Amino acid sequence: MAIPVETLFLSPDGQGTLQARIQQMVAEGILSGRFRRGEKLPSSRKLAAHLGVSRITVTLAYTELLANDYLISRGRSGYYVSDGAPVPPVYTPPERGPDGVSWDRAIIRRFTGGDTPRKPLDWQSYRYPFIYGQPDAALFDHSNWRLCALRALGQKDFTALTADLYDADDPMLVDFIARHTLPRRGIVARPDEILITMGAQNALWLAAQLLLSENRRAVIENPCYYALRDMVTQTGATVLPRMVDGDGLPPDRVPEGTDVIFTTPSHQCPTTATMPRDRRLSLLRRARRIGALVVEDDYEFEMSFLAPPSPALKSLDRDGRVIYVGSFSKPLFPGLRLGYMVGSEPFIREARALRAGMLRHPPGHIQRTAAHFLSLGHYDAQIRRMARTLHGRRQAVEAAVAEHGLTIAGRGVYGGSSLWMRAPEGTDMSRLSDDLRRASVLIEPGAPFFAGPDRPHNYFRLGYSSIPRDRIAPGIARIAAAIAANS
Repeated sequence: MAIPVETLFLSPDGQGTLQARIQQMVAEGILSGRFRRGEKLPSSRKLAAHLGVSRITVTLAYTELLANDYLISRGRSGYYVSDGAPVPPVYTPPERGPDGVSWDRAIIRRFTGGDTPRKPLDWQSYRYPFIYGQPDAALFDHSNWRLCALRALGQKDFTALTADLYDADDPMLVDFIARHTLPRRGIVARPDEILITMGAQNALWLAAQLLLSENRRAVIENPCYYALRDMVTQTGATVLPRMVDGDGLPPDRVPEGTDVIFTTPSHQCPTTATMPRDRRLSLLRRARRIGALVVEDDYEFEMSFLAPPSPALKSLDRDGRVIYVGSFSKPLFPGLRLGYMVGSEPFIREARALRAGMLRHPPGHIQRTAAHFLSLGHYDAQIRRMARTLHGRRQAVEAAVAEHGLTIAGRGVYGGSSLWMRAPEGTDMSRLSDDLRRASVLIEPGAPFFAGPDRPHNYFRLGYSSIPRDRIAPGIARIAAAIAANS
């Protein structure tokens, strides 16, 4: 690989002769790891013209570096970084001095400091990864996804691959969602009532930005998805966390003056509680009476292997009050970052404009690949395969939990990919999760899901989407032993 001449420049306040400064510039690039062994330096003629110096000056600098084994010369090919040069394995940019900008004054809105935890990127190296929301490569249909991707890259789909859609979406994907995905949830929607998003989180952010401000009030579930709580808080709205029970969010806990209600009725996050139909109707009546909108996050509805899922809250909505959020990222793979939102046309029009100002639209070739995967039946086949596997893992988890006397605080009525667990009072699962990690066991502490300073620390989430069934029992045995030793 050749080192671009544009990456070489002399510091305006450098010391010494031009030859010494050029020699130092190249040597520092090699010593820092920015230039690697075998990479070709610009020719003396090209570097001299770029730096505005004489060619002989560059040649003398290269000759000195050659003598010190930083460079080698390959006949008429030019100069290369020597194999014997002291190049570090990883390039680390040098530390800079303090900025001349006061960022505390310049930044007027903060987005850091939330509760979003850092999940280990090397989770696959752990023996017992009870981690939530990560894919199992054994369950993914690699071959058909690859074929759909190749099809999306073909000449026939050239426009979908390359065109700037401005604020529009792939009509093939929108059509499939309207005719197949939404009717399964009891929802009828026109294309202008559907917006493709970069996953469910992007959809929730768009909804929060459009519906909330400093003079508005938002009800969120407690516990809830911590990223949602961060997003709602960042709008400046008054955040009203309301404790859920075994059936999800109680409508009578939504106060007067609430503007927006965020809820996860199919699988409450993280307790996995399923809201019964009567409560869903009651929540809609409550929202109508106080004039509130409802944002429904219908994540994991596909993972209903115990019984068919209840119709979505949006399907019971008769006055356009519910904004529905769905995602293909969880059932396919999280890195896909492809979701959708459904709402009344005036809302979707504004959401589309906001999205266009931020990212235009999700990449066209990703939308078209997903559209092919869905329309050819591969998605449904994968969901059925995942449901069978998750059902078996769920049985193994529940059997091991019962054997070791652990307490399940919440389990989805229809399925899902996790259990919400409660350890004895006084158990700090955040600290215990660190101990378990050293024993190659990953769990998710529950404290970040709760709002307020007095959070319970004895809850945790057990995900079983990514752990082989034969490792479930020994992994839960380690968790039980750690909890017992802490009691």
